[in-house]
Amino acid sequence: MGKNFLLNTDTAKTLYHNYAAELPIIDYHCHVSPREIAEDKRYNNITELWLGGDHYKWRALRSCGIPENCITGSASDYEKFAAYASVMPMLIGNPLYHWSHLELKRYFGYDGILNAETCDTVWELCNDKLAGSEMSVHRIIKNSRVERLCTTDDPCDTLEYHAALAGDDSFDVAVLPAWRPDKGVNIERAGWKEYIGRLAEISGTDIADIDSLKAAFARRLDYFAAHGCLTADHGIDDTIPFLPADNPHMSAEVFTKVFNGFRPSAGETAVFKTEMLCFFASEYKKRGWVMQLHFGVLRNVSDVMFKKLGPDTGFDVIGARPSVTELAGLLGLMEKRGALPRTLLYSVNPTDNAAIGALCGAFQTDSEGGMPRVMQGSAWWFNDHHAGMRQQMTALASLSAFGRFLGMLTDSRSFISYPRHEYFRRILCDIIGGWVENGEYPADIDSLAEMVMNICYNNTKAFFRFS
Repeated sequence: MGKNFLLNTDTAKTLYHNYAAELPIIDYHCHVSPREIAEDKRYNNITELWLGGDHYKWRALRSCGIPENCITGSASDYEKFAAYASVMPMLIGNPLYHWSHLELKRYFGYDGILNAETCDTVWELCNDKLAGSEMSVHRIIKNSRVERLCTTDDPCDTLEYHAALAGDDSFDVAVLPAWRPDKGVNIERAGWKEYIGRLAEISGTDIADIDSLKAAFARRLDYFAAHGCLTADHGIDDTIPFLPADNPHMSAEVFTKVFNGFRPSAGETAVFKTEMLCFFASEYKKRGWVMQLHFGVLRNVSDVMFKKLGPDTGFDVIGARPSVTELAGLLGLMEKRGALPRTLLYSVNPTDNAAIGALCGAFQTDSEGGMPRVMQGSAWWFNDHHAGMRQQMTALASLSAFGRFLGMLTDSRSFISYPRHEYFRRILCDIIGGWVENGEYPADIDSLAEMVMNICYNNTKAFFRFS
């Protein structure tokens, strides 16, 4: 992976090296810990930093037949790292092969190949580097040219670490909360009523009906806004819930039914979720926030492993059922209520790409500051590999204004995942460079440079209204 890795034309090389490479990073959706940032955490070894919570890597290890004990079990950190090193040669075509080597190169200065033979060398090199002053969380983030990042936070979170970071003059990266209210929306799941109890306590609201539930959420939205929040994210899983109530009291009746201990039907669940998503959308629009909708995932398909390890451990898969019909209905209902905020749409199912690109165009009639209201987000999760990124960007360019695209986000739990932005930027420049050298776009370097810088940085700043 040399200087021109993934850059196959002279135009691509010019665009990447002269314009994209050194741009700051805005990571507007990730899952890193605000506590670890506030505490400027240091890591004892590369396994703790690299493998501790990365279900991408866990899936790869399982795919190579590695025992679970060497993945999430009681094996030593060295044994887990050695297992990962041993499977690297089998990951050809997997983005983990590129990402892992980019991370080793950028953060640890290792230019070689990771495998069983080099395992000990890389283990010692990385651990020596981690012991140095440049590998605390603050230094990793700063050295990665991160300008701001948005964590993922529950409405019941205290945001104490965001407050501490805002008052830390020694660390000038903006770390903002992002609202994630899934636990209060998923009325059909075990533990929902207990969660509503926690929400009542932290919001200082006596929640007894759907109106008081909305009031409690509104208070927490104000609290998040006071801590700099500018975006919300909804993990909607398999299909978009869309079922408008037959009467204006139906969602309230569903709340009361479940609050009193009865299970909702599938239709009642959809009615409640539709109402709550529309309520949240109206609140986001009022506050000028961006709403992000992630969908298309079948969660925890291995019940055995879910009971053993819990969620987010590598047992989620791509949902096969398209969601665009329901999504169109939901966005249309929000628009009808005057409640459609600036919105980003992500499906984990790559077959949704063209449909989403087309759908966005039906809700872009009301722009804000030169940016469209509804947009498709970057290739997500099972799609953020070389082929998936190219497919998503090519489809979007074919159906929309590619020059307004928002570019990459990490969606990661790791502080050394920022080379994913480099990976994206190289692929982006290669796509554009290919179009130019095929004669499909003028070789106007000023126009091309502006486009690349907008996609990698400026559009995100404008869309989220980051100062």
